Amino acid sequence: MSKSLYETLDVSENATADEIKKSYRKLARKYHPDINKDKEAEEKFKEINAAYEILSDEKKRAQYDQFGDNMFGGQNFSDFARSQGGSGINLDDILSQIFGNGGGFSSGANSFGFGGGFGFEPDLDIRANLTIPFETAVLGGKHHINIQNDSFDIKIPAGIQSGETIRVRGKGKAGRAGKGDLLLKIAIADDGTYSRDGNDLTKTFDLPLKIALFGGKVSIPTLHKEVSLKIPANTKNAQRFRIKELGVKNRKTGQMGDLYLKTNIVLPHTDTLSDELKKTLEEQLP
Repeated sequence: MSKSLYETLDVSENATADEIKKSYRKLARKYHPDINKDKEAEEKFKEINAAYEILSDEKKRAQYDQFGDNMFGGQNFSDFARSQGGSGINLDDILSQIFGNGGGFSSGANSFGFGGGFGFEPDLDIRANLTIPFETAVLGGKHHINIQNDSFDIKIPAGIQSGETIRVRGKGKAGRAGKGDLLLKIAIADDGTYSRDGNDLTKTFDLPLKIALFGGKVSIPTLHKEVSLKIPANTKNAQRFRIKELGVKNRKTGQMGDLYLKTNIVLPHTDTLSDELKKTLEEQLP
């Protein structure tokens, strides 16, 4: 007598409850649509959850062990489910027909997060958006969050980019197979001082007119350290100076981007100048 649900979970018909749970977790991770982008992975993931819903329940498993795939008209469960409703199948309805209303499957509210409500073990992952400070995105560090009546610190890796997702293990919803994860999609707050282009940073700094005209040195704080910058005479407004490896760390290569310091020449108010100097400037400036 064919028993395709055991094949679906890759266990023997004599498997213990722990062996079934262990195999289910392994397969669920392998075929979860967030991890496996193959177009067939989602259907496979649903079938795995369906098989586990039956085999993890002592009464349903006993019925299935007695009748096997004959409960599905002799078809394997995958073909049976698809024949009942195509891509829009609702296994809640199908299985209630098999086991009767007393079968006790979970309600439609426990549907998968990626669509196709199934009523089996729900998607236990929680997805949320998180905006972090610009400095934390560049340097990394701890960030405190409050979610689902829980409060804890998470580690932000240096160099993270907007749109990346951080997975926090075990901070999702609780289910029969354990707890899901918390998936945080990262957004980075704007910074009024810095702009970011990949792994490079640009910072605009004020430069007195005197130093711009005649040269000199200025000290400029950066995210990593304070730097002393030598300014040549006749420096132009918006002129950029490159400081190597004071940008953002590339998370794949470990290499540091560069920092570009962009001048904003500050003109003195004429009220602060002597009459003699103002007259000289008026006469000699082009």
